[in-house]
Amino acid sequence: MELKEIKKRALSLRNGTDKPEIWVAYKGMVYDVSNSRLWKNGKHYEHWAGQDLTAELKDAPHTEAVFDKMKIIGKLID
Repeated sequence: MELKEIKKRALSLRNGTDKPEIWVAYKGMVYDVSNSRLWKNGKHYEHWAGQDLTAELKDAPHTEAVFDKMKIIGKLID
């Protein structure tokens, strides 16, 4: 199945306040975290939805395996 291409602008609008969907990106993939209680209102500790979190994972108390539980909805493009 071909993944939908998602521009950074579209990702930024899914930040928990502008649209009902809450999305984050990691390593080029965009994930829907709308149903996660940990991303309520688009905030997860000091991390904000609507952006690429690849560089921020090093500060997290978990590994990238956390993304295995989330639904990939597209591929991030510039």
